[in-house]
Amino acid sequence: MARYIYESEQWPLFTWDDDQINLILGKVRHLQGKVFGQIGALGFSIKEETLLSTLTLDVLKSSEIEGELLNYDQVRSSIARRLGIEQAGLVHADRNVEGVVEMMLDATQNYDKLLDQERIFGWHAALFPTGWSGMHRIEAGCYRDGEMQVVSGAMGKEKVHFQAPSPAIVKKEMDQFLDWINQQPNIDGVLKAGIAHFWFIIIHPFDDGNGRIARALSDMLLARSESSSQRYYSLSNQILTEKKKYYAILQKVQYSSGDITEWLDWFLNCLYRAIQNTEETLKRVLKKVDFWDAHKDISLNSRQRLMLNKLFDGFEGKLKSSKWAKIAKCSPDTALRDIKDLIDKGILQQEASGGRSTNYELVKEWRV
Repeated sequence: MARYIYESEQWPLFTWDDDQINLILGKVRHLQGKVFGQIGALGFSIKEETLLSTLTLDVLKSSEIEGELLNYDQVRSSIARRLGIEQAGLVHADRNVEGVVEMMLDATQNYDKLLDQERIFGWHAALFPTGWSGMHRIEAGCYRDGEMQVVSGAMGKEKVHFQAPSPAIVKKEMDQFLDWINQQPNIDGVLKAGIAHFWFIIIHPFDDGNGRIARALSDMLLARSESSSQRYYSLSNQILTEKKKYYAILQKVQYSSGDITEWLDWFLNCLYRAIQNTEETLKRVLKKVDFWDAHKDISLNSRQRLMLNKLFDGFEGKLKSSKWAKIAKCSPDTALRDIKDLIDKGILQQEASGGRSTNYELVKEWRV
């Protein structure tokens, strides 16, 4: 009897319960249409800001699922530069950040292009520009030539969660997979995004980076399903929130004989929740646009503009004058003068909690 799904005679002919899947698929499609309608009614600058915020979130969270924490400002700056979006305070991005951004933007902005072996090798090479993954040297930009196991536990007490297909058949498996990706869909595009994610994870064709590429594939196919490169929701952000369930469901369905109903049901529900969360992103973006519109005639220096944008984009931790000085690259005295000026102008206020150190926040009117 086959142990893994790829060992079954049906592989890779997947089956699922149409009634169960069509119910949630209909809800996803309806919500997609609703959100696209809302976005379509917005002005250009708001659309641009929402796109930038969503793509930044997607890149950060897809890497975080794998335990890699990227720098927010570097990711945002790299995306803004590549999309030609004018932004104050752009920073230099490290090579590994540029690589992840490059892959994600190629997947979403060029969603209708052929996905062949060369292109997917390019994605993998972009993820590992030095040929190293942490402390391990890996083969970047080509399929793995060794066995691949997903294991956990201490050395000598490892538990094997999954044994990927033999390296000898990876190319054949990937050729079949890529042919299917490029075919005109005879199934719904959103459903195709869910199947592709699972199928790619099972083949596990690379030494590392399989999860990030699987999520990029989903983003590419979701963009195809919408015929739009404009991304307004982040699937990776929602997967990170539900990470334990994500891994549990993948592990469970890898032992099925071809029925992937449980995986598709989870994937579509996760996607539904991701689109629902778009409304939160939109709220923040709209608040930011309203703020700058209301303050367009107020004199603010470049440091103040930089820091206010950071507060609207989701500032991490508390805002202190010392943090202001560090980020805005100025003296503590200058930072304090900048902050006091914004308090006088009714934009910032001192946090009521007080305590030993003084923290500042946007006045209530401008908080999301």
